[in-house]
Amino acid sequence: MTDRTEGHGGTAVAGAAAQDGGGEPMVRVEDLSRTYGTGAAAVHALRGVTFTVPRGELVALKGRSGSGKTTLLNLVGGLDTPDGGSVAVDGLELAALGEKGLLELRRERIGFIFQSFGLIPILSAAENVGVPMRLRKEDPRAREERVELLLGLVGLADHARQRPGELSGGQQQRVAIARALANRPALIIADEPTGQLDAETGHAVMELLRAVVRSEGVTALVATHDAAMLDLADRVLELNDGRIVEHV
Repeated sequence: MTDRTEGHGGTAVAGAAAQDGGGEPMVRVEDLSRTYGTGAAAVHALRGVTFTVPRGELVALKGRSGSGKTTLLNLVGGLDTPDGGSVAVDGLELAALGEKGLLELRRERIGFIFQSFGLIPILSAAENVGVPMRLRKEDPRAREERVELLLGLVGLADHARQRPGELSGGQQQRVAIARALANRPALIIADEPTGQLDAETGHAVMELLRAVVRSEGVTALVATHDAAMLDLADRVLELNDGRIVEHV
């Protein structure tokens, strides 16, 4: 398994995770609730959601639009704050971290993959993959070596100098997967990563993500409508009207 604390410089989040996370599931969600708005206009996005994601597994989250999938991913990723309940990632209670701690957690321990790819248009594929390491001020030589390794891992070694506009949708998502792995995260959070891809390309991307979970020793929580993705998952959670209604 990849040593995901390597190069983190003994940061508080990385150190605490290494000390406290060994016996914990990668993600622990307990009685989580989130409501937007008030009164008659209130939207109850999540209602008492509880589940765990074991380390090293790919867990798929399915449900119709509006079922609460994106809200749940945002809460697990520390991008939003729940109204009730708790979230722990890699042994760390998110509510105890504060803004600085959450920023560090997202930068050091979580890799995000989005439906819209989220690549920087003026940067090459290699430069996009290297952005998280630049933000962390990683040694340039180590950064370049890591970028080369990751582009090879996702099958884009020959496209390092191309910009996103010169790549297909599937290739852009592969770059996004490589970028998500740049800082050796403990957890990958992916929100509809095949949503803009045709069925064949989407299946190839999901098979790649499945292989990456195995080869990099990471955990993944993936929201998807893609039936092929559900087949590749270790476990499937179904959300309906803000509640977990099925564990498969």
